[in-house]
Order: sequence, then structure tokens, then C-alpha cells
Amino acid sequence: MTELQAGQEAGTIATSRAGVGPRRQRDVLIALAAFAVLALLPAIFSSKLLLDFVIRCAAYGLFATSLNLLVGYSGMISFGHGMFFGLGAYGFGLLMQKTGVSVPVAFIATLAITCVVAAIIGAICVRLKEIYFAFVTLAFQMLIHSTILSWVSLTGGDQGLRGGIPRPPFLGIDLSNHLHLYIASCALLVIGLLLMRQIAQSPFGYTLRMIRDNATRASFIGIDVWRAKLTIFVLAALFASTGGMVMTLFVSGAYPEFAYWTISGEGIFINMLGGVTTFLGPMVGTVLLLLLNDTVTRLTEYHGIVLGVVILFFAIGLRKGLMDFVVQWYAQRRGKAEG
Repeated sequence: MTELQAGQEAGTIATSRAGVGPRRQRDVLIALAAFAVLALLPAIFSSKLLLDFVIRCAAYGLFATSLNLLVGYSGMISFGHGMFFGLGAYGFGLLMQKTGVSVPVAFIATLAITCVVAAIIGAICVRLKEIYFAFVTLAFQMLIHSTILSWVSLTGGDQGLRGGIPRPPFLGIDLSNHLHLYIASCALLVIGLLLMRQIAQSPFGYTLRMIRDNATRASFIGIDVWRAKLTIFVLAALFASTGGMVMTLFVSGAYPEFAYWTISGEGIFINMLGGVTTFLGPMVGTVLLLLLNDTVTRLTEYHGIVLGVVILFFAIGLRKGLMDFVVQWYAQRRGKAEG
């Protein structure tokens, strides 16, 4: 690699700083508009099922988008990212059941615990490449899942945390009220997506893209690849943990399935459905998967076969996620129109 090429790569990061202010303001305005629309839904539609659907989308959307920070932006395919979803669910649930602290304190404490665990696991995993990284993350997830099953006195074993999750009111917010829970879930979703968007569009985000495309080249121009990978690994874990906390509040409990490998599989599936090259791809994939699950399970008991056909359609037919396909189609159509 020549000095000129190194300078061009560094210039890419420098260029990304230009226009950060206007882009950030635009993102904030879009986030506020999205939250306003979500907050008005209960006034327009009285269906409790719709509100439940949005809460589930908030939980899985945060999880799937955080996974895309690793897969799409950093090139790190994790088969064990669901461990942080489960860690958030169990950490928050246990703190609320065993300590009686307030919801904000339990929320912050769970994030702190997740940060420590993710830093330890990440310090080991991010040193590995490709398939080894994927399977070691899966191994750690299975370890955490096994711990949940075996530590019956604390976690409830295969029965999960039962007896409900205490939700003492704070700052006028009562999460035992379904409407309050809905608004809080929407707020966490919008804030989480906004923060992840800022990470993806920041100079650090472009550094991750450079590492994804060529880690050796990134290291050559002075980037600490290990530190950058560890940082995004921890950040992604925090957002996944937030999704787990939303799910715990929704179901008023925590269950071993939240930390099982199938959760990570669903995250990968969601990203395949929505696409990994567009920021909102995982959110679109989340809505598609939940709609498919809700619809197919009502129509047939062979929902696994139907979902398998859908996977084949996207993997072999489109060869990309839905949002990836739409963006590419729009760019091609716009190019023809300008030409």
C-alpha cells in the first residue's frame, strides 16, 4: 500500500466530518417526527394488539440493529449476540425482583453489568477472525444459557423468572400501565436508533467500514483495529441489552429462550430480510419477521417450512435484503433517468 493510498483512506474519514452538524440535526428531526407518529398511534387505533406489536418491534429492532453494527458496519458476524439480549432481560429482571431499586437505577445498573461482561468477552473474541469469531461468540452464549439453566436458585432454571417484574412508578411514569409502557418502549427505540445512527455516520463509523473492508490497511495508517472492534462490540451489546430489558417489561418475566442461540439466529435472519447495507434494514426486517411469525403461525402449523422458503427467496432470489434491493433499484432507476 502506498502513502498516497493511505492518505486517501484517511481523507475518507476526514471527509465524513464535513456536514456532520446538518446531518445530525436532520436525524434528530426525523427521530422526533417518528416518535410523534408512534405516540399518536394509541389515539388513532384502539387495538391493544397493535401496541403490543410495536413494543415487540422495539425490543427486537434494538437487538437486530445493534447486531448490524457488528455485521454490516464492522464485518464481524456474531452467532452469539443474543447473549446480551438475555443478559439485559435477566439482569434487569433480577435487579427489580431481588433489590427493589427504582426502574432507572436497575436500567443503568444492567447496562453497567452488560458493559463489563461484553468488555471481557469482546477482549477475547475480537482478536479472532471470521468463522472463529462467530463460533466463539456462540460458545459464550451457550455458556451463559447453561448458567441460566443450572443456577436455579437465582434464575429459576428452565422456568425462568416468575412472579412478575415489579414496576414502581418514577417521575410520573408507571410502567405497569400499558400505555406508559408503550410510550417508554417507543422512546427507547427512537433514542437507541438515533444513537446507533450517529455511531454509524461518525468518523468512528467510517473507521469501522475501513476495518471491515481491509483491516491490514487500516492498521497500516495507524488505526488500533483491536480497540475499535472491542469498542463497537461493547456498544452493540449495550443496545442489545436495552432490547432485552424492553422485552422483560413486556412479558413481565425473563426466560432461558431469551439467551438461547435461536435468538441470535433470529437476529441474523432479521438482517437477511431487511438488509445490512442500509441503516433501517434491520428495522424493516424486524417488522417483516414478526408479521410473518404472527401470520404464518395462525394459518399453519408448518411455519418453519414457510420461513425456510422466505429465507431461500431472499438468499437465492434477491440475493440481498429488502432494503438493500430497494435502494439499489432506486439508484439504478435514478441513474437511467439522469442518463
